[in-house]
Amino acid sequence: MSRKDWTSPAPLEIERPRLPWWTMLPKPVLTVLSPVIAVGVLAVAVNFAARRVYRYPITLTTTTSLVVLGCWHGWWWSLGVALGVVAVLAGWWWRWRDSFTRTVGAQLASEFRRVRVYAIVWRRTMRLSGIARRVGRSWYYPRLRRVRADGWRDRVLVGLLHGQAPKDFEDRAAELAHAFGATSCRVRVDKPRRIWLDLIHRDTLAAPIAPPLLSAADAVVDLGRLVVGMVETGREFVLRLLGNHLLVVGSTGAGKSSVVWALLWALAPAIRSGRVQVFGVDPKGGMELGRAPGLFTRLVYDNGPDAVELLEHVATLTRQRAAHFRESKKKAWTPESGQPFVLLVVDELADVVAYQTDRNLKARANAALQSITSQGRAPGVCVVGQVQDPRKAVLDFRHLFPTKIAMRLDEPDQVNLALGDGARARGAAADEISDDTPGVAWVLSEGRRQIDRVRAFHFDDAHLDELDAYVRDGSSPAVLPAPHRPEAAA
Repeated sequence: MSRKDWTSPAPLEIERPRLPWWTMLPKPVLTVLSPVIAVGVLAVAVNFAARRVYRYPITLTTTTSLVVLGCWHGWWWSLGVALGVVAVLAGWWWRWRDSFTRTVGAQLASEFRRVRVYAIVWRRTMRLSGIARRVGRSWYYPRLRRVRADGWRDRVLVGLLHGQAPKDFEDRAAELAHAFGATSCRVRVDKPRRIWLDLIHRDTLAAPIAPPLLSAADAVVDLGRLVVGMVETGREFVLRLLGNHLLVVGSTGAGKSSVVWALLWALAPAIRSGRVQVFGVDPKGGMELGRAPGLFTRLVYDNGPDAVELLEHVATLTRQRAAHFRESKKKAWTPESGQPFVLLVVDELADVVAYQTDRNLKARANAALQSITSQGRAPGVCVVGQVQDPRKAVLDFRHLFPTKIAMRLDEPDQVNLALGDGARARGAAADEISDDTPGVAWVLSEGRRQIDRVRAFHFDDAHLDELDAYVRDGSSPAVLPAPHRPEAAA
């Protein structure tokens, strides 16, 4: 039978695997090139073995060592060494569990899940989900580079094919989550042609988080780093007020007020000493902000003329501060400037700027708030606005809020309206937050692509009574300056 005959498909075969290219060479050429071919095959084999050792270091190193020991000294030696290692690891786990989990446990779990959960079905999943690519008779697969098991999630590092983009995985996040037995899948860009797949298995924010103890009266408050809760990764949920504005979006009962109370809790020593002044507008008759009125320099309980006057006062204060800093050649407000930091909290922002029936008051409120949000960052004025509907028709200047917090929303489209285009595809499923977890949110800060899932501290009436008494007992009554003399408030 000729070489062409045994490389051709049989009558009932579609195609037969191709043989190595050197089998097609004439015998004289093959004889000359055989040393080169042998070196090439050896290099490929060494590369293959090195990659497997890099990917499965513990498994392969341990197995190889035990096999070599068994061949040289007997299999009873291998069994004894294996039992000894297990005993040492068990003692380590029992006596220093945190150290064991951090050093060995995480590595063992990562390697086990890489082999058992991902490597076995990786190619099949890529093909069935439509991510793999076929060119001619050849299939090309994104590379499974690394797996890190964190207990509540698996981080899978994937090398993209040429011509692929993260969006290919974002569009198939649901399919990937089901394929790998996860509740959800999120896509993060690591660097060009590399992405992380975060496959979530357990909700670390399911339980409410109690606030810490109130800081001492003389504590220094860092306006650039206020701890208001916890990120699902276990680190602190931090918000910045200095040079920033915050927009909190969420449906009724989503826990928007928990973010505001967490900020005021962290600011309590500065409010008590007068280094921070807080103004508030609560159109719901004080049902939210009125629970601790002692924190506010002035608090208005409606969306009428008093509320608009307060907004215009803060806008005038902002402009005069900006002019003062410009004349003194200072770039921005600092704690050493001798002026208090100003925080304006507007609950149900839409009631003030969109649902107001008086057109004149509505126009004045919009003009004042846009002036504050566009000019207030440098002069030391921050706005925290809360709204239920993030549509442009309701709040047409939401782009002036650098930090956006999306709590539970009613529709998937609202996620992109609140956090920006593509946020929902990158995993920020704010519309899927449970009704049983108020305070859970997705946060997008200025200059960052990554969106964090967080939960703010939970406050009950006892906490708010404690906060109100803490501020009232330590500070003298503050007086709101007249609108035509905002420099007195400064």
